Amino acid sequence: MTTGLQVALLGGAFLGLGVVLLIARLMPAEADLAEALTRLTPTRGRANTISSGGPVTAATGKERIGVWAIKALPPAIWIRTPTRELALLRIPLARFYGDKIVMALMGLVIPPLLAWFFGLIGLGFPVAIPAIASVGLATMMFFLPNYNAVDDARKARLEFTRALGAYIDLVALERNNGSGVRQAMEAAAEVGDSWVFTRLSEELTRSRWSGQPPWDALHALADELGLPELDDFADIMRLSGEEGASVYTNLRARSAAMRTAMLNDEIAEANAVGERMTIPGSLLGVIFMALLVAPSLLRMFSNT
Repeated sequence: MTTGLQVALLGGAFLGLGVVLLIARLMPAEADLAEALTRLTPTRGRANTISSGGPVTAATGKERIGVWAIKALPPAIWIRTPTRELALLRIPLARFYGDKIVMALMGLVIPPLLAWFFGLIGLGFPVAIPAIASVGLATMMFFLPNYNAVDDARKARLEFTRALGAYIDLVALERNNGSGVRQAMEAAAEVGDSWVFTRLSEELTRSRWSGQPPWDALHALADELGLPELDDFADIMRLSGEEGASVYTNLRARSAAMRTAMLNDEIAEANAVGERMTIPGSLLGVIFMALLVAPSLLRMFSNT
């Protein structure tokens, strides 16, 4: 039987969700200056793609909820925000916070709904069970976007490192053909059409218009995204730009070292996967032996 308290909890959850969605809908969207400038600048049309290849859309419902949460909720509630990971994935902070709020609300609503459903079929639960489950599930789902951002950023960094090795080879070839430092870096960035080459091309173009050395722009990008390989490449190009050093050999050696390191990491990961695959086989062997021995043990204990 469905108790009155369960119905009240379910009604309160739906009412709270409706109030939050209504506020998010009626709240005026704030203009994003960076996004507006991006739309007005034709040379940065490719900046609207992220690592997944999808376009950066206008403010969504989650972003509006995130804007409201940033203004209304204390900063300590977010505990830790993966800023570097969000910058690498190009996920706006408002969308990230909105996703956390939506996921937490879903965690609050799901247990009372399940309790109400089981109550309809005659499987009632004490009120404390769905209440505790709501708090626990909401907490877990509140941190789920953090895990997703960190995991996606790890994959994006691996993809960036792979593409950076090819980019370094292209820069080395351009320098060997007599191109200048900036010209070699910009020409190499225009070769590829992946999000990595697009990101590098954007930073180099921005540094050219702002009068900043290209290696300083890549240093800033490496610090922002947490990419030590890009930072090392920027150091090599600074030697070439400021001291006129020949860096063809250094660049080729750096790209070869990056490929070797990635190959070693993939081999280690494959070995780890192979070791994990032996665990299910061992468990099956133990279960099979237990099934063989169980009848004899049962007869022995029954005779005694």
